[in-house]
This record gives sequence, structure tokens and C-alpha cells, in this order.
Amino acid sequence: MGMLDGKAVVITGAGRGIGAAYAEDCARHGASVVVNDLDLDVAEEVTAAIVDAGGTAVTEQADIRVSKDAGRLIDRCVQEFGRIDGLVNNAGVFRMGLLDEQDEDELRELVETNIVGTFLCASAAAKRMKAQGSGSIVNITSGAHAGIPMMGAYGATKGAAASAVYAWAQELAGTGVRVNAVSPQGRTRMSDITADFLVSHGLPLYPGTQPEAEANTPAVVFLLSDAAADVTGQVVRIEGSQLALMSHPCVLLPFPTRENGWTAEEVQAAFATDLAARQQPLGIHGLVGEIKGISSVFWSDDE
Repeated sequence: MGMLDGKAVVITGAGRGIGAAYAEDCARHGASVVVNDLDLDVAEEVTAAIVDAGGTAVTEQADIRVSKDAGRLIDRCVQEFGRIDGLVNNAGVFRMGLLDEQDEDELRELVETNIVGTFLCASAAAKRMKAQGSGSIVNITSGAHAGIPMMGAYGATKGAAASAVYAWAQELAGTGVRVNAVSPQGRTRMSDITADFLVSHGLPLYPGTQPEAEANTPAVVFLLSDAAADVTGQVVRIEGSQLALMSHPCVLLPFPTRENGWTAEEVQAAFATDLAARQQPLGIHGLVGEIKGISSVFWSDDE
């Protein structure tokens, strides 16, 4: 018995890298998989690999940035398998850039794919899942949403994916539909983009080695399964040998209050006496290493 026996799952951006690993592992655990990618050839290769290994999969080429394509992708799952039990919002693009060198076209590409595409697919899936009374949506976010230098724009789009989890989990409470996210780390094409960018700017490469893409799949399989029936609104970080939950943004307690509001001078005093000492550390682990002027605690991750 597999953890996903009888379930039908859509995985976006599943033609290569971590997305392909998600698709193949979900199939190994018994799921019927819709393999989505803009690149039809690589998607069909993943589908063929799943079928050759004895699994069930179909290919659906769709541009998740387009509403009708996102809807057609979800509809294909229902047409093929009779239902949709899981959606893995993995499709995404990655760009690096210094704040004062941001390219407008790259910014828009990041937003259109990583935010708009994620929302359109989730919206289409949620309609179907609510109607059937069950389902699991898993967004793929990134350690960059906690702040990695030169990944500000990318990290912001992945932060949006995490914020969506917190909102959607509350919206869908009581419907049988759960929403979570996985923050992965693995060696993919993104690693090469990162290395090329750093070298082109005369900066050192990030240290360490990254796990293979397949190391990230267990968290996704679990969150799609009935074993995670009581888990919703969470961001799960899987980083090699480490498995952790990421904290939700929240107001730090206790906090100073003033009955009649605040003046600038009173805000200054509050920082001097209390808040300055409670400033939160930066980076995914709350530890900032200095690498020749680059504040960073780790290297590239995700899709």
C-alpha cells in the first residue's frame, strides 16, 4: 500500500528538477499524476518514465499564468481520473539581481509565474476540491522568502506563496481542503544560475554542497496524504538531514502600548528602552554569515 494510493495529483513545472522528482515519487506512492510543464517534450519524458516504472501519469502542457490554461490543467485531472486530490504548485522561475540593478521584465516574469500562476492553479483546484469535500494544496516556497541577498525579488514572490498558505488554510477550514507549503533545497538549474550570477559580479560562490532533488519529495508526499489530515497552514522546510517547520510572521509579544497613540519621539524612546534589543535576526536560520560582504546563510534552493 502506498501513501497516495487512489489519489489524483496535479504537479506543475514537473518536466525537470525537483518538479520531476515530486511527480515520480508521488507515482511511486500510488498516485495518478498529471505532469505539467510549458516544455511538452520534457513533460512527456517524465510521464513516460512514470509509466515505464508501472505508475499512472498523463501529460498536460499548460501555461499556468493564463487562467483558461490553469483551469484546463485541473479539468484534465478530473477528466482522466475522476477527481483531484492534490495540487503541487511547483512551477516557477528564478532570477537574481542587486536591488539597484533590477530589470523590470524579469520582475514581471517572476510575479506572473510565481504568484499569478500559483494563485490561478490553486483557485481552479479549490473549486473542485471544495465540491468533493477533500483535497490538499501544496505550494512550493523557498528559503529565500526569509531573506537572501540578491534574491529579493524572487524571495518576495516565494514569500507570497507562503502568505497565501496562511490565508487559504483559514479560508478553507471546515471544507476538507488543506493547504501547506514545502521549502525545499536541492541541486537544480537554479544552482547554475546562482553560480553564474555570482561569478559575473566577482563574488564568491556559496559554500557547501546541495542534496539531490529527490531528497525533497518525502515532505510533499506526506502533505498530500491522508496521514497529514490534521496539518494545514504550515510551511515545512526540508534541508538535507534537517526537517523543520518555519515560523509564521506574527507580532512579537509583549509590546509597548500608549492609550493616546504615539509620537515620533515616543517611538524613539520605545526603541531605546525595549524594541532595539528585540530586533529579529535575518536569514532563514536567524544566523547571518558574512561572505566577502554578502550576508547569507546558505546557497540556492528550490525548483
